[in-house]
Amino acid sequence: MPQFDDDWPGNLRSTELFPKLASGVPGVLFIYERSADGHHQRYPFVSERVRELFGIDPADLQKDGERVFSVIHPQDVAGVAASIAESASKLTPWQHQARMRLASGDYHWFESDSIPELQADGSILWFGQFNDIQPFKDLEFSLRESEAEFAFQAGFQKLIARLSTDFITRGFGNIDESINQVLEAIGEFFGVDRAYLYRFSEQRSEMTNTHEWCRNGVEPLIGSQQQVQIDTFAWWHGQIDRMIWENGVVFIEDVDALPVEAAPEKALLTEQGVSSMFCVPVRTRGVVSGFFGVDSLSQRVWRIDQADLLIIVSGLLSGALERHRLEEELLNQSIRDPLTGLHNRRYLYPRLDEMIALWNREGQPFVLALFDIDHFKVVNDTLGHLAGDYVLREFTGILLAHTRATDVVVRFGGEEFVVVFSATDGQAAGALVNRIISRVRVYDFVFEGQNISLTVSAGVAAVGDNGAADPTSETLIGEADNRLYLAKEAGRDCFANASGPSRL
Repeated sequence: MPQFDDDWPGNLRSTELFPKLASGVPGVLFIYERSADGHHQRYPFVSERVRELFGIDPADLQKDGERVFSVIHPQDVAGVAASIAESASKLTPWQHQARMRLASGDYHWFESDSIPELQADGSILWFGQFNDIQPFKDLEFSLRESEAEFAFQAGFQKLIARLSTDFITRGFGNIDESINQVLEAIGEFFGVDRAYLYRFSEQRSEMTNTHEWCRNGVEPLIGSQQQVQIDTFAWWHGQIDRMIWENGVVFIEDVDALPVEAAPEKALLTEQGVSSMFCVPVRTRGVVSGFFGVDSLSQRVWRIDQADLLIIVSGLLSGALERHRLEEELLNQSIRDPLTGLHNRRYLYPRLDEMIALWNREGQPFVLALFDIDHFKVVNDTLGHLAGDYVLREFTGILLAHTRATDVVVRFGGEEFVVVFSATDGQAAGALVNRIISRVRVYDFVFEGQNISLTVSAGVAAVGDNGAADPTSETLIGEADNRLYLAKEAGRDCFANASGPSRL
């Protein structure tokens, strides 16, 4: 076994040993000295790697340690100073992480780990090292990003599942409330300032803001966005065409950067305070019927998959609107007469209940007239049921031509029809009923070349007639039916009200 002398090798004096050892260490070895009053600092020893990493001459640090602070990230300087002060006051190990600027100009995370030692003159020496921990920070940041992304995606999926369930479980007639809740939930989740839904007109010449959510303090725009003429904004018209024909997404990252041809759009969006926006198409029955969008009133960084996420929301809204459309169709089928297109008695009764409640509450009058086509059975028996259907449709047209949108026109059954004249008293209603009767009397009913002469009779009942207390739908219709019988008894082609039969 070879023998070694106790002395250092001839070419390596003891004063050279530590620097030689330090050069083989990945980090920066140092001895850091701080004066007793804390006003002066230096590095009696710092390994040569400080030059390679930070471009600092070790000799400069032996004179003044402030040079190290010049390469610490400005946001981290205060934390470094505080950690040194705490270690000095408690004589506990100095362990701290901070970003330091490399000679290349890039910042890396470094960790300081050193042991303090109080000297006889009151100064303190720290013996330790700086280590580049950027690879570990990169991994940490990557893990955090992965965890944050997982949490975001899980949160988004949970939100969509909840909103979908809400749409399914809510009863018919709550579509507006449901859409408003979706807009609020999505607006809050993505941290935007507005979320909204627009509907196109049938010819796509107009767009109307039907639903809107705004963050607290943000001015609503829905009032000014009704029946907006799309042709007024040529550039936007082109974006709508992309949504309709290419299923495109409209993304305006910066309103100030809109092209020259979008000057009107830029002016409007600037006036509305919009800085950035996303819009995605909404479909019903497979056709783009409008769009869903979000606005940001300040510059922001959008997610790379923002459009994809909003398309999922759009799909949710599309499904809800389609379900609502189908429910409306089913409801209409149940409350409308398929032959004439008028509402039927299933619709009439709850509508009458509403009008009676309004009369009780505010005293708003209305009048119900029950019409019956005289000798209608003769038409069916002599000319056939197709002729009868023709007569019913033509009479429907006469009723609609002599009533207002606020009136209720119903096919009550067979050849009987009900008209409820809203906000009308008995005298005015009598004149309207007589006008309808007179029109039928002179109307040319011609079916397959055959002229048909017709008349109608009517019973008229005003709510509260003769001081009747607590009227109901049934009692009101019953009274009109009794008076219709009186009109028939009086020779038909007339009406009867509380005063009896009348021919005006």
